Amino acid sequence: MGKIFCIMGKSATGKDTIYKSLLQNSELGLKKIVSYTTRPIREGEEEGVEYHFTDVQTLKLLEEQGKVIECRSYDTIYGIWYYFMVKDSQIDLTQNDYLIIGTLESYLKIRDYFGKEKVVPIYIELEDGERLTRALIREKTQREPKYEELCRRFLADCQDFSYEKLEKAGIGKYYANDDLESCIDEIKEQIISSRMV
Repeated sequence: MGKIFCIMGKSATGKDTIYKSLLQNSELGLKKIVSYTTRPIREGEEEGVEYHFTDVQTLKLLEEQGKVIECRSYDTIYGIWYYFMVKDSQIDLTQNDYLIIGTLESYLKIRDYFGKEKVVPIYIELEDGERLTRALIREKTQREPKYEELCRRFLADCQDFSYEKLEKAGIGKYYANDDLESCIDEIKEQIISSRMV
């Protein structure tokens, strides 16, 4: 049976870079699950790559059809944005292992849906000062930087990923992204060993 490996961490910890590297690793052979969001597409993003960009009406329709596995909402300064995972044709745990990026909340809902033995947490951490620096550099590259939203997310992450919440969720293993290559190698080893269980 396949597993879902769930990458989590505060904003600007390098989750996207790690995710892309692991997906491209032919030895691991991981498939991606593209989540859905109602937030506007960012500069450089593509439909169906980072997310399926949709609207609230589509979310409600999918919920009515019983296809939404988990859904999170964020009350941003631009309105409420939803991020959600759908049980669609992408997911077949009889054939494949998958890699996703999520939050602690989404990890718990996915774990409850598929079962603890099928969902493996991968928590990425980075010192807050370095994380804030990276977030600011990234935001400056946007056509219309949203600095207020960056600050809101930074502060919200401290609560969303508190050590108390991580411990309560049974997550005791952290992967420090101080050195990207070492961090990726450590995660690869974890994925390979998890498949043997």
